[in-house]
Order: sequence, then structure tokens, then C-alpha cells
Amino acid sequence: MPKIALVDDDRNILTSVSIALEAEGYAVATYTDGASGLDGLTNDQPDLAILDIKMPRMDGMELLRRLRQKSDLPVIFLTSKDEEIDELFGLKMGADDFIKKPFSQRLLVERVKSILRRAQPREGGVPAANTDTTSPKSLIERGALVMDDERHTCTWMGKHVTLTVTEFLILQALAMRPGVVKSRNALMDAAYDDQVYVDDRTIDSHIKRLRKKFKVADNNFDMIDTLYGVGYRFKEQ
Repeated sequence: MPKIALVDDDRNILTSVSIALEAEGYAVATYTDGASGLDGLTNDQPDLAILDIKMPRMDGMELLRRLRQKSDLPVIFLTSKDEEIDELFGLKMGADDFIKKPFSQRLLVERVKSILRRAQPREGGVPAANTDTTSPKSLIERGALVMDDERHTCTWMGKHVTLTVTEFLILQALAMRPGVVKSRNALMDAAYDDQVYVDDRTIDSHIKRLRKKFKVADNNFDMIDTLYGVGYRFKEQ
């Protein structure tokens, strides 16, 4: 049973969303502010977190910033604000999705299902008799880059790079065919289900964050090219 953490200072939302998620078979843990939410997410890590942005003691942005220091847990933001800067800033920090209040319970449930599906390892391992449980098909090796789809791990020059589900899927789409330009629409299709709408700036924000993460491992990292007006590509080696 997947476990969902819900962090919001509005008790009406905590109650109504919990009921909707539990009706779909999810276990739900609720927290009324960012500080208690951080403790809960750290000590009893769920499969996905839904965070309000505006909360007492610690807001959702700060909670996500601290969470991303040690976890790639999928995160959906709830926000009552209409300002695009909040959404873009949240995406740069590693949020997977945004839902604006007021929202339908059905929309939220579908977004949760979508992200959890994307977070699941692909099917197709090796036979059980083989002691190596990693399917060769699940590995992508491009020079110093190694991605393991089944384990959702990524390394560059032997150093672990922690990626969110969305970042992993975007990089995977690029690395599958080095030298081939992927349009933003193609990357959207690779990283999001059909029912999830995102715009070009969302992909751009994810690419910027990918580059930033890899530069932490290797300051000379420059393997993702931007072709202005066209899209992105992973360099051939």
C-alpha cells in the first residue's frame, strides 16, 4: 500500500484529501506545518509527499529545500498563489508537480497516480535463477554516465547524482539516443502522462536543475546541449 504524506495547515484540506486518497487505497500521514512535516518525512519516509507552500513555522519551499538535501522523494505542491515565479522556483528546487487551489479531489488523485506510476521501476528483469538481479536492458551507459532504470540510480564519473523522478526520465530520454535532438514536447511526453499539462518553461527548469546537479559531481560537465528554438540533446562521445 503506497503511503502519502500530506503537509498543510488547513485542517479541512487535510481531512478531505485524506478521505479521497484513502478511498483509493493509499495510507495517509498528515502534518499541520512544515517543521513537523520534515520530521515525519525524514523518520517515516512515504512514497510521495503533497506539500502546501504557505505554512507556519516552515513553508513548503523551505521544506522541499531541506528534503532535497537527502531525498529524491516525489513531491506535489499545493498553492493558492497565481504567481508563476513560485511554480518556476519550485520546479528548479525539484518539485514534480503543482496543483493550484481550489482543486478537485479527482484531479489530485490522478496526479498522485501519475507520479507514482512514473516512480515505479520498469518491468523486465533477468530470470530469478541469475544472481545478478539487474537487467542489462535497464542500464544506460554513456561514457561517464550510468543510469539504472530498475533501481532509479544515476552516477557520473562514479559519483552518485540524486535525481527526482521527472529529472531521471528527462535525462533518460536524452541519453537513450546521444546526438539526437529532443524537442521540449518529446521530453514532456517522456516525463509526464498524457493527462498532465506542462509548458516549455517546466522542461527548461528541469534541464537547468539537471545541469546544476551534475556540475556538483563534475564542474566541467557540459553534456546537455541547448539548441535554441529546437530542444535539447545529450552529446555524442
